[in-house]
Amino acid sequence: MTMADSTKTSDRLFDLLPAIHRLRDAEQGGPLRALLAVIGRQVELVERDVWQLYDNWFIETCADWVVPYIGELIGYAPIASAGRAGEPRGSEAALRNRYLAPRREVANTIGLRRRRGTLAVLELLANDGAGWPGRAVELYRALVVAQNVKFVHPRRLASASVRDANLMDLVGGPFDRTARSVDVRRPGSSRTRGLANIPSVALWTWRLGVYPITASLARAREEDGDGLYTFSVLGNDAPLFTHATPEASPTQIAAEPNLPTPIRRRALEATVGTYYGSSRSLRIWKGSVDDTGPSEANAIPASAVRVADLAGWYYEPEEGTVVVDPVLGRLAFPERELPEGDVWVTYHYGFSASMGGGEYRRVTQQAPGAKVYRITRDDGETPIADALARWEAERAEFPRAVLEVADGGFYAEGLEVQLAAGESLHLRAVSGARPVLNLEDRRPARADPLVVRGDGGGRFTLEGFLVIGRGLRLEGELDCVTIRHTTLVPGWEITCDCEPCNPTEPSISIRGMRGRLRVRHSIIGAIHVAEDEVRSDPIEMDVRDSIIDATSREHPAVGTQRAGTAHAVVTIIRSTVIGTVWTHAVSLGENSIFLGDVRVARRQVGCLRFCFVPDGSRTARRHHCQPDLVRVSALAGEADDEACRVWPRFTALRYGQPGYCQLADVCAVEIRAGADDESEMGAFHDLFQPQRDATLTGRLAEFVPSDIDAAVVHAT
Repeated sequence: MTMADSTKTSDRLFDLLPAIHRLRDAEQGGPLRALLAVIGRQVELVERDVWQLYDNWFIETCADWVVPYIGELIGYAPIASAGRAGEPRGSEAALRNRYLAPRREVANTIGLRRRRGTLAVLELLANDGAGWPGRAVELYRALVVAQNVKFVHPRRLASASVRDANLMDLVGGPFDRTARSVDVRRPGSSRTRGLANIPSVALWTWRLGVYPITASLARAREEDGDGLYTFSVLGNDAPLFTHATPEASPTQIAAEPNLPTPIRRRALEATVGTYYGSSRSLRIWKGSVDDTGPSEANAIPASAVRVADLAGWYYEPEEGTVVVDPVLGRLAFPERELPEGDVWVTYHYGFSASMGGGEYRRVTQQAPGAKVYRITRDDGETPIADALARWEAERAEFPRAVLEVADGGFYAEGLEVQLAAGESLHLRAVSGARPVLNLEDRRPARADPLVVRGDGGGRFTLEGFLVIGRGLRLEGELDCVTIRHTTLVPGWEITCDCEPCNPTEPSISIRGMRGRLRVRHSIIGAIHVAEDEVRSDPIEMDVRDSIIDATSREHPAVGTQRAGTAHAVVTIIRSTVIGTVWTHAVSLGENSIFLGDVRVARRQVGCLRFCFVPDGSRTARRHHCQPDLVRVSALAGEADDEACRVWPRFTALRYGQPGYCQLADVCAVEIRAGADDESEMGAFHDLFQPQRDATLTGRLAEFVPSDIDAAVVHAT
């Protein structure tokens, strides 16, 4: 018997009565049936609770709050430095507990202890305890050793050969095989790591996630020549990542194909079949005039793939081949064999979190009673506009509609949406797909953004898209506009080196709107409010778990086109803002990073807590913000140095790069663990990386011999 079997309709008690009583109750209007329906619903709640109590006996099926208690029964002790798990009171607390008491590690505790002291168990710890793929390396094997001629060890390292390009390619990384002299510095040093000593073990971990792009159009680089393409539809150089395959056995040490690493040129050249092909890291289709999409007939075989450095596009491909550069994410065809149609590619890219839209699973929501219009790229030249026109013809009967794009196609359209009071339109991609919406120029005299107008009300939601070419313009009396899991490319488009093409242009322009703007799990450019807005109440903006990128610290991220004060009340939580924020008020800023000046007109409204706010900002009261805290605690004459030390440092600050807005390892701990729950500030707060780092570091001491000095090293 299962939960589903025990959960019947609310009439199941009434159905147990004899037929005569049911007939008499029907004659009297059904009071007995209504009473038994209420009792039946309570019975179902009790049964669900009983079945959940049974599920709580097992680590695989128990509720999240039960995991620490099961762990305590088998002697699993959470790491004190990572924090303390408790009964969650919200979704964020539940997510944090998953990293403080990982279900998988608790389930495998006994098995891991039986293998304590082995090298492979450290990789399992990284995956089970922190959720990061790992590779364990015994650093003494890299030491130079004077060998006895009577007992030669052929596998011991020798002097590095600078002629071995593949060996030089691996220097300094987790697969380094060059010989080194002893380094007495500890591998876990907070200053400079030492990665070559007898008792040292390094556990390399990969923090970036790998996300697929399936059968997407490659971007033709016509300005550079014919037959030249980038894997990224944006036209930027983006390194290709490995779609990792699991090791053959638990005792095997992970190699490059088993880890989410950037693909090296020489690794791809040596084993093309490991990375190229169906269900692998990358694949290419070359279309002809009659081809409408990728198929097995027009797929390029692995035997035709060549690998080269395409920086500068100087390499001349041979006939019958296609040249791939996985480091830059470029490909080239021979001049005599140019594709007659489109070129499609499947590849994997690296990013920190499931944000901004992509081929990952997400929970979708829609208005009750909404009619769903499904859209595919085979529905005509402008399928989204056609579906919008169909709804407009039926809007009197269906005031709430969902336009759902069912694939990850490329849609070049200009859209204008007009909403009335009580109407709602949800333009979304199906979960697991990332379509591209290119807002094309239909009128050369002026831009053609995605325009949404309200006439006395209306609600609009944009979800799951990558929007390029233009931005979103909001006009009129809209009640609410929601941006979820969407990327509005900062600067509209980017160059090959990820520089914005239009650095001062906004992603969202607001003119005359009186409602609320909500941004969730998205990457957007600047938000500009028209300067001539005169109204009694300011616009409400609510931004959470997102990145607002104005492409420069000096450009307005939230403000007006001419660097004025936006008539808006802003809430920014767990987000990273690149640019200035000049607004009417900030009702709440929490666990966020502001990389530009913050100036509010009303300092009496709202507060900022556990945020980084640059010096010189004019804000409401601040609580536990940086660099305020380090200035107060600094010694005389060192306040400016301390403020400079805690300035946030990132792996990259350009959209399109894998480490975009990821806090660097050299960033101050006051930022990396400066949130109210000791997680990091900024858009990736909910990854809880400080807790995962502390948990994994604490576990290493438990699973290595006492004389071994083990440390966690971040590969990405």
